[in-house]
Amino acid sequence: MAKQFASFEDDHLTTIAAQHMFFVGTAAPEGRVNISPKGMDSLRVTGPNEVVWLNVTGSGNETAGHLQRDPRMTLMWCSFEKRPMILRAYGTAQTLHPRDARWAGLYALFPPIPGARQIYVMAVDMVQTSCGYAVPFYDHVGPRDTLRRWAEQKGDEGVAAYWDEKNRETLDGYPTGILG
Repeated sequence: MAKQFASFEDDHLTTIAAQHMFFVGTAAPEGRVNISPKGMDSLRVTGPNEVVWLNVTGSGNETAGHLQRDPRMTLMWCSFEKRPMILRAYGTAQTLHPRDARWAGLYALFPPIPGARQIYVMAVDMVQTSCGYAVPFYDHVGPRDTLRRWAEQKGDEGVAAYWDEKNRETLDGYPTGILG
């Protein structure tokens, strides 16, 4: 059943590479816990204990607000295909914005994605696998392009206006740091 590891091993990297989505969990010391599904080509394992993922504009901005108050983060991948597997990475993360010095170098790891708003750099302190025997089979039909088209239509100024209106605070009223 469940096994813990100090860092990513080759089998974990193979599992991650085969997944079309992952989930992010964060929480401030008080308030709501947030779990978000993520897709697109937005995640890189950059070392045995480091994950970098690119966050794009969404209807909320909980992760950024939570990390300002408590840097804990959990990432989870579920295998929906042949091999049953749930993989989690536990650690702490920092938020980078396009205005930050490290942004350009890390953003270069990804294909350009309109509406990119943060990069999270996660220091992984534990990796855990579990069976996934109850996770159902699903077929991957393909990626959605809805968010990309929405951001392209809005343009940089429209996306920034959206951030100002919808992404400045979490559901619990914590600032997200989106606009500095």
